[in-house]
Amino acid sequence: MEFSTIPQLFLQVTDKYRGNSSHPAYRHKVGDHWEDISYDFVREQSESLATGLRQLGVGRGDFVGIVSENRIEWIIADFAITGIGAVDVPIFPTLTSAQAAYIFEHCQAKVIFVSNKMQLAKILKVRAQLPALERIIVMSEDARSDDPLVLTLNDVIAKGRESTKPDVRRQEFEQLCRQVQPDDLLTIIYTSGTTGNPKGVMLTHRNMVANMRGAMDAIKLSPQDVLLSYLPLCHSYERMAGFYTAFAYEATVAFAQSIETVASNLQEIRPTFMTSVPRLFERIKTRIISRVERDKPIKQKIFHWAIATGKRYCAARRSGAKPLLLGLKYRIADRLVFGTIRERTGGRLRFLFSGGAALQKELGEFFEAVGLIILEGYGLSESSPVLTVNRPESFEFGSVGKALANVEIAFADDGEILARGDNIMQGYLHDEDATREALDEDGWLHTGDIGSFNKEGNLVITDRKKSIFVSSGGKNIAPQPIENALAQSKYVDQIILIGEMRDYCTALIVPDFEVMRAFAQDKGLAVGQDGELTSHDAVVREIRRELDHLLRDFSKFEKVRKFKLLDQPFTVENGLMTPTLKVKRKVVEKHYADLIELMYQ
Repeated sequence: MEFSTIPQLFLQVTDKYRGNSSHPAYRHKVGDHWEDISYDFVREQSESLATGLRQLGVGRGDFVGIVSENRIEWIIADFAITGIGAVDVPIFPTLTSAQAAYIFEHCQAKVIFVSNKMQLAKILKVRAQLPALERIIVMSEDARSDDPLVLTLNDVIAKGRESTKPDVRRQEFEQLCRQVQPDDLLTIIYTSGTTGNPKGVMLTHRNMVANMRGAMDAIKLSPQDVLLSYLPLCHSYERMAGFYTAFAYEATVAFAQSIETVASNLQEIRPTFMTSVPRLFERIKTRIISRVERDKPIKQKIFHWAIATGKRYCAARRSGAKPLLLGLKYRIADRLVFGTIRERTGGRLRFLFSGGAALQKELGEFFEAVGLIILEGYGLSESSPVLTVNRPESFEFGSVGKALANVEIAFADDGEILARGDNIMQGYLHDEDATREALDEDGWLHTGDIGSFNKEGNLVITDRKKSIFVSSGGKNIAPQPIENALAQSKYVDQIILIGEMRDYCTALIVPDFEVMRAFAQDKGLAVGQDGELTSHDAVVREIRRELDHLLRDFSKFEKVRKFKLLDQPFTVENGLMTPTLKVKRKVVEKHYADLIELMYQ
């Protein structure tokens, strides 16, 4: 399929499936059952909404905000906005009113789509700070408002539908779609950065389509594939892979109800592939292990034998060997253990794609043994976003794979990863200084990450350039490998390493309280609240033993000498994580400054 803009893609796919209701474009859950959404419905709704937006004065180059959870209305809004040559600015629905006000004032949003009453209230609260705002369009019917600034999505669609005949409306929309050029702005993705105000990444249709082309060359899907989508559509990762690329492959996308329902939705939808972040895989593994540890000793023994067998078998297969006896043992392990685990994911997953943060090598090997292949990739919003990815036919845990075919990777003198290609952003909106810092004169994007190619030609990320710190003894310490090693502990849910200009390394640890409570019960410890668990001597000793074991191969200056267990997790809500679930190191260090100082007394 040949296309150079997103509207061209939209027209081609929806034209192909005109009148075909047997192959759904999307699925969503209404009440207790799943409903199919046809390409015809998406096309008609997008055309009518586009007409309605034009009647409101929205045109080429205007900025339109979207504040919504994943839902079909998000998709329709995107196709309508981009189809008339406007630029959408989606943000995380978890952002505060003040954060939303900064972004929409910065880009001078003319119209903002919101999903429900809560999101509507956020924008109305800061309307005085948004002088360019002319309309708010709310998706949910139960969020109707008497405020003249507010319209419902259905009303805008209805007015667009009633204003012209279907054939005329379709022709006008197609004409507008064809007027959109590859170098026109498609979207502004505001980075959620761990420090300072977010920056608006300017991505054109050429940028996004180039990245889709590179991804489609690396990963082959088909119209028979089904994706369960739960990552936010406002993030460039899900936008490119789980939305546009899935649409280009004509795969069906089902929207998970929420992150909490992913486990049940997996069994209901039975997807064939899924995009995710390592944190979900970590939680799945932790729950599996916790469940096993409550089983009878014989079942525990069978499980651990199966995992060990699976890892040996998969490692042998990756090396090119065909171990007959080990293969027989693996089939037994699959029948006794792995098949049951896969059934809990629907039983049809061919691949799981991981991005957004580093995937622990051990985590990838665990799921491979079970029969679930996680393909890790790497990229940034500034690169639309994917730069490298492991391929189904050639993957290596601990690496982020090889560059896409249309992406160049190089390294600066200090090891910083540089990238170049048609997928690289145009710069940051209204921020020439930051643009010059990120993009050099030769078109190389300075990623801010440190890495290198290994002997297999795969890219290995060492750490964020800004995360690497220097101890008081002059040692350069990369926290990510140390944190990844410690995160393998079943007791550790979240961790952050401390040590900038200090004599030794320490750590703040958010423990997995479910696992810790199970340990306390096994040991007969009398503990009540989570706070009592984190200070109990036996618990601290057990975690100390675990940390020492996991860091046994690290240098002395990289080992954690002291640690503190926290009774509250790092979350987006408490401001200690970004919406993309990255820990805000500086914010955490400031928040727990007194506790950190205690570890250095």
